[in-house]
Amino acid sequence: MGGAEPESAEVDRLPGWVTLLRAPNPGPMTLDGTNTWILRAPGADYATVIDPGPLDEGHLRRIAEFGPFQFILITHGHHDHVEGADRLSELLGGTAVLAADPGFCRHGEALDPKEHLGGNGLEIQVLDTPGHTSDSVCFLVECGNERAMFTGDTILGRGTTVVARPDGDLGAYLRSLDVLSAYPEVLMLPGHGPARADTAERAGFYLDHRRERLAQVAAAMAAGATTPEAVVDVVYPDLEPALRFAAEWSAAAQLEYLSRTDRLDRP
Repeated sequence: MGGAEPESAEVDRLPGWVTLLRAPNPGPMTLDGTNTWILRAPGADYATVIDPGPLDEGHLRRIAEFGPFQFILITHGHHDHVEGADRLSELLGGTAVLAADPGFCRHGEALDPKEHLGGNGLEIQVLDTPGHTSDSVCFLVECGNERAMFTGDTILGRGTTVVARPDGDLGAYLRSLDVLSAYPEVLMLPGHGPARADTAERAGFYLDHRRERLAQVAAAMAAGATTPEAVVDVVYPDLEPALRFAAEWSAAAQLEYLSRTDRLDRP
């Protein structure tokens, strides 16, 4: 549901300390499948895994082969990212699962935004980036003189992210994009889609897209569209039927955001 994208910004070659294992769950919302990221500094005894993905035994066993792991980290609580975490922890003999939502944690405490997780040659900073979900975080990881941002579903490698109420919040999401726009020339490794060369550039693309879409929705509202269904009819006239439900989710969040900001702007 996005506009034209700068394909030249895609990255084909990953740093030597990063391995991508893509889960076998392709679809309209997951693109080619969930990206599971495995991080191991050169010579380190333990690796870290980000987003083990769905409860697919073959995928989880492939991940386990890269162990042992210090942590299993979760970007947010959607099932295509976290569903396999408990089983992976079991396969690994009880490796800690760490997430912002304590309900997904195992053998460890909830992630604290701005927390740093160190050890085994990696420095991992937790960034609070709610909006796609209330528990969404990103991970800024340093290995030697290289940095990479793991964005989960806050920013995708292709297309744009759905913000669905009630857990999603468009105002929070726009603020999170502002946070990520402060990381120019930092490699971006998303939860779905290809890697991108520049986190800040991608965040800026997303912000521009959201502002353009909000202007279109505001115009549709002024013309009498007051429901998500009516907004989609006006703003997404050529949408594939399989994606209409996601567009209606987004439209509901846009309507709520514009209605709220309008109330706040009134004298």
